[in-house]
Amino acid sequence: MDDLAAGTDDLAGFLRTRRARVDPADVGVATDSRRRVAGLRREEVAHLSGVSVDYYVRLEQGRATQPSEQVLDALARVLGLDETERGHLCRLAQRRRSPKVPGGRVRPELLRVLDLVAGTPALIMDHRLDVLAGNRLAGLLHGRPIPGLNTARHIFLEEAAQGLYADWEKCTLDVVGHLRLAAGKYPEDPRLASLIGELAMGSERFRRLWARADVRARTHGRKTYLHPLVGLLELHQENFALPDESGMELLVLSAAPGSPTEDGLRLLASLGDDAGDGEDVRPADARGQADGAGGVHTPSH
Repeated sequence: MDDLAAGTDDLAGFLRTRRARVDPADVGVATDSRRRVAGLRREEVAHLSGVSVDYYVRLEQGRATQPSEQVLDALARVLGLDETERGHLCRLAQRRRSPKVPGGRVRPELLRVLDLVAGTPALIMDHRLDVLAGNRLAGLLHGRPIPGLNTARHIFLEEAAQGLYADWEKCTLDVVGHLRLAAGKYPEDPRLASLIGELAMGSERFRRLWARADVRARTHGRKTYLHPLVGLLELHQENFALPDESGMELLVLSAAPGSPTEDGLRLLASLGDDAGDGEDVRPADARGQADGAGGVHTPSH
């Protein structure tokens, strides 16, 4: 529970969870019916990685000095880590000082980009999964104001299994994997730690998934919503990391041309027009900046 409350991640815990998931047969380790250990034993990982048992034990106990890149490569190979997991392992192992926690406002130029994305939901999100700004369709899709929305809180504490997310269970895996990566990269972010603690207190599923220590970096993929007004929306999500070390991403959710989902988005936009929905879904401070810096407006349809 300490790991949950702190919102941090550590090398020892990550190694233990990865070791437990490796099938011994996959790495040539013979077993019999008397084996009671899930995955590999410590001495087996050490042998297969070419390090001493004592050194590997000290790694799992958090007592070893920073391992070399060669040792990390060997551990990643034995534990079957993918590229995202290997990067996470290296950050945990070679952490000398914590990077500065990103923050700051959404630049007016980014808000203009949101305004240019018409006919499909688009939003800007930070490493904590706080939605910092969005276009009009993003607000209509979520059925609530965008400023103040945190998608992790929305998925685990507000929507649960019967809400907006048709693939809710998969969404929860993505969210926890993303937050694990963020916690490994920014271990001293108090707002991230507070969010993780809140999710742990409020959701038993979050606690179970967090204990698995899985990491995920989703850059694109299918996202399915069950909207109360227009029904099933099968969208494709593209994540564009912004190149300014802000920790922010631009997310665009698009429908296949000529698909029922494209018709659904058109209907959703028209229903918003009929309801007189002209709400600006940018942050209040960003609206002032942007309107004064070139007249950025919420798109009209």
